Amino acid sequence: MVSSLVIGIIFVVVGLGLRYWINRRKFYRRSPMGTEGFSSYESSVFIKFIERVGKWIAYALIIFGLLSLWVYSREKKEKQQPEVTTEQPTQRR
Repeated sequence: MVSSLVIGIIFVVVGLGLRYWINRRKFYRRSPMGTEGFSSYESSVFIKFIERVGKWIAYALIIFGLLSLWVYSREKKEKQQPEVTTEQPTQRR
């Protein structure tokens, strides 16, 4: 079974990579004047929509990855603490 540590790291790295890739594409699409260049209006709308959805997916991956890392740290803390059991005295009648 895959550990929540591995899942957390993978999701955070993929989410950050997706954000980086989208922002890099947006940066290199800009002209020296600072405007974005598209070949047509339709491609402008489509690309901006896909990038917006991609950013939300990246945010969700990062949040899910951080939650997985948090779960892993909680599991590790629980394993390190010794289990304390208390015994109840038997009642005499």
